[in-house]
Amino acid sequence: MVLETGRLVLRPWRVEEAVVQRQLWLERDPRVPPHRRVDAAGRPTVADLEEWIRTHPPGSTGLLALERKADGEVVGYCGLVEGTCEGEPELAYELLRRFWGRGYATEAAEAVLEWARSSGYRRVWATVREWNTASRRVLAKLGFVETDRVQPDPLHGDTLVTTRTL
Repeated sequence: MVLETGRLVLRPWRVEEAVVQRQLWLERDPRVPPHRRVDAAGRPTVADLEEWIRTHPPGSTGLLALERKADGEVVGYCGLVEGTCEGEPELAYELLRRFWGRGYATEAAEAVLEWARSSGYRRVWATVREWNTASRRVLAKLGFVETDRVQPDPLHGDTLVTTRTL
């Protein structure tokens, strides 16, 4: 699957872009649970991520690399994770810190949501940590609304469950 916006191409990851994925892991907020950050042994390594890209061929859902049309630089990812909430897809996105605040997450997510709607999905979910105000703003811009579902986590911050009807 390849999607295009005014400034971005959303496409499957290439093995040589594992370094970008590793940078995303390294830049994650320390409040993110440890299984989503680089561990004390340095895992995942670039080699681990290269292997993951090789062994997980693109499908109709998944996390697509966000490539800027202007210079070909990969700035993060956006896509759908299948069946995480009530059997319906979940929107996920993450950008390298130096590209925050430029509207790329919103732009990419709008393309993914349009693809989801045209593919017959009726609703999409997104989860976000309560402390992640930037992602909460993106989700609000996209029309997601917070539900009454909260996944409590006193150590890493509660996870809010949001939804959007397509």
